[in-house]
Amino acid sequence: MSTHETALDQSPLSHGESKALVVEGGAMRGIFAAGVLDAFLEHNYRPFLRAYGVSAGATNLIGYLAGDHGRSRKIITGHACQPDFIDWRRFARGGHLCDVCWLWQQSFTDVPLNLENYLSGTTELWVTTTSARTGEAHYFHLDESNMHDVLTASCAIPIAYRDYPLVNGEPMTDGGVADAIPVIKAYEDGARDITVVLSRPPGYRKKPPRFAFVPRRLFRAYPALAEASLSRAERYNTTLSFIENPPQDCIIRVIVPPAEFAVGRLTQNQELLEQGYQEGHRAGLIYLDEMT
Repeated sequence: MSTHETALDQSPLSHGESKALVVEGGAMRGIFAAGVLDAFLEHNYRPFLRAYGVSAGATNLIGYLAGDHGRSRKIITGHACQPDFIDWRRFARGGHLCDVCWLWQQSFTDVPLNLENYLSGTTELWVTTTSARTGEAHYFHLDESNMHDVLTASCAIPIAYRDYPLVNGEPMTDGGVADAIPVIKAYEDGARDITVVLSRPPGYRKKPPRFAFVPRRLFRAYPALAEASLSRAERYNTTLSFIENPPQDCIIRVIVPPAEFAVGRLTQNQELLEQGYQEGHRAGLIYLDEMT
């Protein structure tokens, strides 16, 4: 897996400081992680030295690390259910299906984020994006100067968001294309006790695209991104195998939605979203009970 790191200095985690939290994205499926992380906040459970997030996983994590209980739930069930975010008619006219720039900026304005709590905290947040130019994963240590650009880019679902947000002058897209669950990255950074919050039920495996010409045509301006899209399922499934069979020197704890989890990438049904949140909250409480 080709990677790029964006930080002045990223030293490996030392022994005894090896706890990491990894949260998968998945657009509206992020409601599950919102429930898990709210359960963590209710019990003041924040033992992690580093957290790694992708797309909705990253926006969930910034709320968690800022100590803002309920923030992600409010955004997903509120702002993300407005036509300003998901609009099929706008998409048919050549606009965004999912306007992630609007969602991030408007929710940042409307729903308070205690950014100082994150900036003064002990947990680093690393956010994944995918370079449209190279198709490779980039990992950014989130801070006040890059937060808006990086989080927008990490959430920019290809095609559904028609632009490629610039980060440090480089066009970026959804981090899930190159590294949807950056648990191997966490391990390579030195983490040996890793908690992973997934957004798909147990046993899920991603299927490769049926027709290779489709992404190659859609991403013809960025051929490396097209190839990354074609190999996405293989990388994703390799990561799941790593989670299921970690190295002998590593413990991986997995929090996963139930088999009947009914929230999809674009679900806006309030009843299903609330059910998904409660399922995440229960899963978080079960995890905490097992840890004590």
